[in-house]
Amino acid sequence: MITLFGENYTRSELMRHLGDISQLARILPVRIQDGREDQVLSYEVKTGSGLNYSVIASRGLDISSASYCGCSLAWRSATSDSHPAFFDHEGEDGKGWLRSFAGGLVTTCGLSQVGATCIDKGQKLGLHGRINNTPAYQVSYSGAWDGDDYLLSITGKMREATVFGENLELTRTIQSRLGSNRIDIHDQVENLGYISAEHMMLYHINIGFPLVTAKSLFIAPSINVEPRDERAKSGLQTHHLMQLPDPAYAESVYFHTFSGDLSTVNTAIVNPNLKINGSNGLGIKCTFSPEQLPRFTQWKMMGSGTYVVGMEPSNCSVLGRAFERANGSLLFLEPGEIKNYDIILEVIFEDEISELMQESENVKRMPRE
Repeated sequence: MITLFGENYTRSELMRHLGDISQLARILPVRIQDGREDQVLSYEVKTGSGLNYSVIASRGLDISSASYCGCSLAWRSATSDSHPAFFDHEGEDGKGWLRSFAGGLVTTCGLSQVGATCIDKGQKLGLHGRINNTPAYQVSYSGAWDGDDYLLSITGKMREATVFGENLELTRTIQSRLGSNRIDIHDQVENLGYISAEHMMLYHINIGFPLVTAKSLFIAPSINVEPRDERAKSGLQTHHLMQLPDPAYAESVYFHTFSGDLSTVNTAIVNPNLKINGSNGLGIKCTFSPEQLPRFTQWKMMGSGTYVVGMEPSNCSVLGRAFERANGSLLFLEPGEIKNYDIILEVIFEDEISELMQESENVKRMPRE
């Protein structure tokens, strides 16, 4: 059964009203022809609920622009969805990644390096790895009926490989249903090589204006919040609160710990005061498995222009591979081994926002000042 515009429909009932299903929902491949984005392949997804988003095949099948009923959900940087030919992984002291960091709803970091630049066993590693700047291959997309549901799906593969080193393959499937406000991402990482390979994985989920304003909140079931450094420590008591953009603001990073009793974790960025379609409140909820992704980082950046809050579930810290190795927490994939990861992103409204706020340990423990 499909729910659209407050009414329920079977497939047969709905199709009597339409010339073609693309009247409501579709996946449209687009080749961009402008500037640094020239020749970038994007799949534009329209779900029929008001949720629209762009999946960039040229950039790791990550999700770039996203909106709900015309309201932007994701922060977008000034770099645009640059073609991967412009990627400079090692330049500028290993931070050339920032010159291609478009923001967007989901930027994937990994597959063998996440976080800070470092030198690990003599190898110079740049910020956040290479996978976000890796083009997908064997990409397929479809819109198909599943009983009375209509499923929109994109699947493709990315390879991170080098001679004498790692040979890792990421297979990604992104799905939404007609009438849904939800995006499901399923990832499978496989070691196709014949040697053990380092494996680090992080989902950089970047939420911006108008979901992020001075009235917005970060919500999480955190039982402990640890600042990355002294700068973050000074803002610990208000880590979940936003502020007006400040050109002098320096990024703050917080590491969150959740109860081991949770089978799934729900975090969210919400704006209880945002009015859209008669709802007093709008947010983005991120759901993931702590068994698959046991680490979580909050990126709070209240700068002018760089005005964004990041939710970052991961299997590692953001302190870099050398740190993980020295700490004894670096993960490996053995030859033929596979790891699966699932992320759900969903647009939520006032009732669920209120429920999450009541359940959230970090908001209850640190009330608005």
